[in-house]
Amino acid sequence: MSTGAEPDAPLRGLRVLELATLYAAPQIGAMLGDLGADVVKVEPPAGDPMRRMGVVRDGVSRNWSWVARHKRSIALDLDAASDRATFSGLIERADVLVENLTAAVRARWGCRFDELHVLNPSLVVASVSCYGLTGPYADRPGAGTLAEAFGGLADLTGEPDGPPMLASAPLGDTLTAFSGVIGALAGCWSRERGGAGRLVDVTMYEPVLAILGGTIAGYDPADPPRRSGSRVRGGAPRNVYRTRDARYVAVSGTTDPQVARLLPLLGCDGPADRARFSAGADRLGHADALDRLVASWIAERDLDSVLTAFLGARIPIAPVNDVGALLEDEHVVARASLAPMMEAHGPMLDGDRAAVLSDWLG
Repeated sequence: MSTGAEPDAPLRGLRVLELATLYAAPQIGAMLGDLGADVVKVEPPAGDPMRRMGVVRDGVSRNWSWVARHKRSIALDLDAASDRATFSGLIERADVLVENLTAAVRARWGCRFDELHVLNPSLVVASVSCYGLTGPYADRPGAGTLAEAFGGLADLTGEPDGPPMLASAPLGDTLTAFSGVIGALAGCWSRERGGAGRLVDVTMYEPVLAILGGTIAGYDPADPPRRSGSRVRGGAPRNVYRTRDARYVAVSGTTDPQVARLLPLLGCDGPADRARFSAGADRLGHADALDRLVASWIAERDLDSVLTAFLGARIPIAPVNDVGALLEDEHVVARASLAPMMEAHGPMLDGDRAAVLSDWLG
């Protein structure tokens, strides 16, 4: 992913105006900024609430630092006519607006799509909400967490005999952001091919439905999907396993060729073993037995030897890293994968007003 600082960044020159707060919608602006877009964040005079939320270090919220990266800030009181006029000037020169306003606030500030379209017929508006702009639940408040629950993901997460579980990270919010970026860029592409600006209705729950696409497509009310821990109903072995040195690995070797290479490694390569495990349909009928064999083999060995053996046999495996391990991993370090997160910082409140107004309004 580009940092947006490169002169040949793919979205260099794209102007994005952000009128959004919290975590999902602002990530759309941040991701567009990653790709080189000029992103201006409109904040209320007191500053975006995210500046004060989450872990604060050296006086800066780390959540704010992350979602506000690559952005310039301008403080506007959109209940004041003069600042609404300034905002309208910015709208006239923007390519994309990202917003997550309620319907009432949208109406009060003149930010309904038909009003914005009059100001700028080419504007692409990414409007973010939990349930969308239409439908019986359109006015319900929501968040990524609720989207994970409503969209069925929480119901399928957890142990078979345990309750539904939510992810320990803002999965729904970040899925929403990726969806919003795709929608915004699709709108820009359509406009560049001669179309007008358009409204992109970005929901939080529909990207969650995409994760469950195969599960929903194969739904059978007589045999509905159920929580299965780290396993999946349609393939084995796929699980998280504990090593002798108290580390964990994730294994996903569910194809017939992968299992054919796994059985000799486990010492289970006889005719009876192959009859039970080699073919996918047969293997699913003995998935518990295969899972126990893999768990037992791994439990007798340290992490390094497990990784060496599985990788040598070309069986997909990865360590279950915590954040500390990620920070030290040689591959992550070599690719500077975490650099954007470690170096991210948000803009000063209204610190770029003069530059924004000069660059955008002339």
